[in-house]
Amino acid sequence: MYIKKLFILAIVLVLALGLFGCKAIDTMKDLITNDEPEIQIIRSDDDANIMDDASLRNTVLYYQNENGYLVPVKRKVPWEEGIAKAALKNMTDTPTIREDIGSIGLKPLIPAGTEIIGMSINQDTGLCKVDFNSQIMNSQSKKDEENMIKGVVYTLTEFSNIKEVQFMVDGKIVPELKYGTKVQKPLVRADINVVEGSSDGTSKVTVYYKGIGNGEYEYYVPVTVPTSAPTTNILTSLETLFKGAPELSGLYSDIPDGIEFQGVEVYNRVAYVDIISHDFEIISDQAVFNKMTKNIGLTLKEFPEIEYVEILFDGKTIEEAGLELDAQETVPVFANEY
Repeated sequence: MYIKKLFILAIVLVLALGLFGCKAIDTMKDLITNDEPEIQIIRSDDDANIMDDASLRNTVLYYQNENGYLVPVKRKVPWEEGIAKAALKNMTDTPTIREDIGSIGLKPLIPAGTEIIGMSINQDTGLCKVDFNSQIMNSQSKKDEENMIKGVVYTLTEFSNIKEVQFMVDGKIVPELKYGTKVQKPLVRADINVVEGSSDGTSKVTVYYKGIGNGEYEYYVPVTVPTSAPTTNILTSLETLFKGAPELSGLYSDIPDGIEFQGVEVYNRVAYVDIISHDFEIISDQAVFNKMTKNIGLTLKEFPEIEYVEILFDGKTIEEAGLELDAQETVPVFANEY
């Protein structure tokens, strides 16, 4: 009887290998190994079962592209206590992370060898103190150092309980890092990818343009543009977006040529964005319309009072304008998903 059971088990294993091949072998390996899986960039067209894994959490991390712009990327990070610390680990320069995001033209911000000695979050004030070892001083240039600091601040403040970040090195608050970037006081989200050579202006707006990595991957890039408006406002933000990306920036937008911005009104958390063109056939294609709407929505995401966007055509709704388009009204939550 014992031999008979072994014979049946052998047949089952042979059938499993025949039906599932290497996948069966991989599954068996997973059952006997305790190694933690590597973090991978999850593209929007990947297996939906991976995206729904309850052990992973959507986390926005910031990396640097070939032209020195900070780029937000939504990634799936394994859930653990101290998820903010795990987020920073996935921005640190290691061979795995560099290869992982290098495929889409990005590179990690935090210098190789950097370790997080400790992290604390004051739930009342929203102050996050991060204590790094001295390797945090090893940025390759002033630009890299500035981007690293902003990238850390922007990544941590993506968490709702963190409002500002205090840098520490080997347990002490230092006045500045290697290239003179000031870190003595707590830092908040401000001035990401400031347009170089522009005047200070009276106010600043954050607009989302697009870049290309490795000549293939498109991603949205938040850019800070000084303006002459007395205060940061929705109208000025959209005017800046429709004006187009700064010259020589290497960036562009999803607003088709020939589309002009007329105005915007906000009512019940909906931004009604009015555009005009002599030929609305330019955006009669659903994919083109969706991209334009997302580009507008990302720029308006900077204003928490707005939850939805509706595009008007010379004051008319999509139906009134006679266009057969499905509206994409919700303001996007994430800029880039890979």
